[in-house]
This record gives sequence, C-alpha cells and structure tokens, in this order.
Amino acid sequence: MRRFLFVCSHNRARSPTAAWVFAQLPDTETRSAGLSEYAVNRLTPELIAWAEVVFVMERAQRSKLIKLFGNTAAGKRIVVLGVRDEYECMDPGLISLLEAKSAPWRPPPRTA
Repeated sequence: MRRFLFVCSHNRARSPTAAWVFAQLPDTETRSAGLSEYAVNRLTPELIAWAEVVFVMERAQRSKLIKLFGNTAAGKRIVVLGVRDEYECMDPGLISLLEAKSAPWRPPPRTA
C-alpha cells in the first residue's frame, strides 16, 4: 500500500481534492493537510512521517514545508504538482488536472 500526503495552504480545495483523486489509484492510501495556521487539517510531523511521498501544490509550499518540518521532511520525496490556488474543492477542472498529474503514479497494467 502506497501512502501519499497532499499539502496546500488551507486544506480546503486543492489538497482534499488531490487526496480523493489519487485515492482512486490501486493500492494507494491518501491524506491531506494545510500549512496555514487556519488550515482545516494542519500539517503535523506525524503526517509527514506517515507518508511515503509528500505532494505540494506549489514550489513555495515545498520551501515552507522544509523550513517548518526540516528534520521530519529530510529524506522524504517531495513532489511539486504545480497547481495554482484558483479552484474550489472538487472543481471539475481541478479534478481533470489532478487526474492528468496522477498518470505517472499509476501502476503499470498487469500482463497475463
């Protein structure tokens, strides 16, 4: 089971939607959090430790995550998805964008 953590600023739109989209992938467990003190679900060292891969929406969030959680984030794979803060939660455009960005993370088809 792969464990993916999605991080945005407030955990209101992008990261919860990304967690839902990627949770549709086989053998994948997802969680989401935000970096802001006003986030619905704030990022914690425990969430970072849980994740195999941490996805952030923007480069600035990667920098902030490393600044705030450097020791915990050390050695973690942190992927910048490049999703700007211009969507509502579960926006069809956001879902389509995230589905496209999930392609490299899809397991290869099984052969007989």
